[in-house]
Amino acid sequence: MVKVQVSTDELVAGRYRLLEGVHHEEGREGWHGQDVESERPVTLTRSRLPAHLREEAELRTAVRITRESEALGLVCPGRVSVVFDVVEDKDFLWTVTARPEGVPLSVLLGHGPVDYVRAARIGLGVLDVLGAAHQEGITHGDLSPGQVWVEEQGGVTVAGFGLMGVSASPRVTAPSYASPEQARGEGGGPATDLWALGAIMYEMVEGRPAIRDRGGLEATFRAVERLPIRAPLSAGPLSPAIQGLLRRDPVERVPESVVREALTRILKAELDDDSMPTETLPIFRDLDAPPTRRVWGKVPLSRPVLLGGALAVTVVCFAGLAAAGGLSERGTSASGPAPSPRVSATPSPAPSASPSSSVPQQAPSTSPSPSSSSSASVSPSPSHTVAEDSPAGFFRYTAPQGFSVELPKGWKPVRTENSADGSYRVTLGASGDPRTLVVTYSTQLTSDPVAVWREVDTSLRGDSIAYERLGDIRAVTYQGYKGADMEWLSTNDGVRERTFGRGFLIGDHEGFSLRWTTPAADWDTTANQAALATFLRTFKGGSQ
Repeated sequence: MVKVQVSTDELVAGRYRLLEGVHHEEGREGWHGQDVESERPVTLTRSRLPAHLREEAELRTAVRITRESEALGLVCPGRVSVVFDVVEDKDFLWTVTARPEGVPLSVLLGHGPVDYVRAARIGLGVLDVLGAAHQEGITHGDLSPGQVWVEEQGGVTVAGFGLMGVSASPRVTAPSYASPEQARGEGGGPATDLWALGAIMYEMVEGRPAIRDRGGLEATFRAVERLPIRAPLSAGPLSPAIQGLLRRDPVERVPESVVREALTRILKAELDDDSMPTETLPIFRDLDAPPTRRVWGKVPLSRPVLLGGALAVTVVCFAGLAAAGGLSERGTSASGPAPSPRVSATPSPAPSASPSSSVPQQAPSTSPSPSSSSSASVSPSPSHTVAEDSPAGFFRYTAPQGFSVELPKGWKPVRTENSADGSYRVTLGASGDPRTLVVTYSTQLTSDPVAVWREVDTSLRGDSIAYERLGDIRAVTYQGYKGADMEWLSTNDGVRERTFGRGFLIGDHEGFSLRWTTPAADWDTTANQAALATFLRTFKGGSQ
């Protein structure tokens, strides 16, 4: 083990060049780098050095870490980041591995929560690695979102094995994910890893840690040991597994086999779900956030994922009229339907409108990506009636929130979010259909729709979704109201998507937006253009 000074301007241990920071969490930082001797890409992780490792001989520490990770790498080939070099740096430890596929889960969670189906899929991948490790007598003891790498196609790689070893000391790298027994200094075993898995899945669906970092090890450990954990609101059928993993007594913690069965059942149900949707899904509600001034795409707290584990394109903007701060995980009441917006007049239908098109026409995708939904408390069922003037293949959908629109048959709300000030966001779609329509209502908008979209544009440019705006932001008059349109391309789970957003004001600070998103290759199809024209022609903001 070589002692080095930390500097991004120097080589680590005279050999590894730091190229790009990839994640940061309490006690741990990670970089993409390069081994200058072999010129191969590597990943370097700098972790706070646990107290027991400071007391060990440097060579013994390095040998144990590399041997333990190598042993597990043989059991789970490709699913474990095998450590091939260890570097000591004062109170920190560098571990060097081959560069894993994907990105750290901590990076993805920086964009907001994921739906419970994707959380179950990632959780099962992590559980497979932990189960194999436990059978070999190996405990991770240091699991956190920064140690879980997620690939676009769903594969999971777990890093950090060997750092804690068999030490009886508490884990000190990322204290928010420490188990109560670790916080008490009692060491850990397989049950400790299960607690950390529960904490990670909790954060995936809720968009916030089960226990927040308190700014210091001891304060965070006290919170882990003593503070109650609020039941997850957005976990749906995943909730029992998460709460079972987060039992404070390790003896009472749900065993691996039961968790595996629960996660497998959720994923199987998603694959088998090909029935026609006939009712709304449960409404998600936020908690206790004070109202804040918002614009259509400004998201000060969280950027929830709307469908099927999408972790990029839907992260920042909510179709033009994004209900920013008040639609974070902290902003609504815990029960009851969202209040209907206070619309001063019911908008009258406008002539069919369609945005300009620049993507070459292609046949619709024959293998759309499956969508998934989340659940919490049950909302009232909407009215599903076919109006006399409904186009072929559409029906008039009237939402509990008060708006109505013609939707393709089989569509329904797949996620609903509400804010304490009456704002809401409803995502409409169908299982197996990669397209979505998002309707957002907000009570705290700025007065210039074009300026609002400019803020959305600025926000999207700062996110890693390969964002590209198409054309200018256009002022429009829609149903007699002042509005604006914007179109853009972005990448969601490896699929290039195109979005048209129209936002419009119905009062001093109130307004709606519609966001229509499809695979970019299918944008110009007759069906998709007809659907967009139908949405714009038939949307009504008041109760019908």
